[in-house]
Amino acid sequence: MNMHFKGPFFLTQQALPLLRDGGRIINISSGLTRIIKPNSSAYASMKGAMEVLTRYQAKELGARGIAVNMVAPGAIATDFGGGRVRDNQELQNHIVSLTALGRVGLPDDIGPVVAFLCTDDARWITAQRLEASGGQAI
Repeated sequence: MNMHFKGPFFLTQQALPLLRDGGRIINISSGLTRIIKPNSSAYASMKGAMEVLTRYQAKELGARGIAVNMVAPGAIATDFGGGRVRDNQELQNHIVSLTALGRVGLPDDIGPVVAFLCTDDARWITAQRLEASGGQAI
C-alpha cells in the first residue's frame, strides 16, 4: 500500500483518542477525482478512496459529534508536481480558460475553506466533498 494513502488513515486512527467530541476532521482530495487528466489515474484513485473514507469516518464518528469533510482543490499555483501549475504560463492560460472565476487558484484560496469547516458555523456539515476550484471545468 502506498504510504501517501496509509498516512491519513493511520494518522486519524492515532489522533482519535486526542480529538475532542464535537471536533473536526478535514481530509484533502483533488479536482482530479472529477476532472479526468491522463497520467493521473493512480493519484486520482487514491484521492477517490479518501473521499469514500471521509464518508465512512463521518458515519463512524458521528456519535461523538465529530464532523468529517473533504476539501478538493482545483489547480493551485504551488510547488506540487514540481510547480507545474505555478511555473508554466501555458498551463496557467489553459486552466484559466476552463475556470469560471478566470484565474488559477492560490494557496490562500484553500486555507480559509479548511478553516471554515473547522468552525462552529460548519457544525452541521459532515460527509461532504467541498470543491474549491473557482469553477474549474464546470
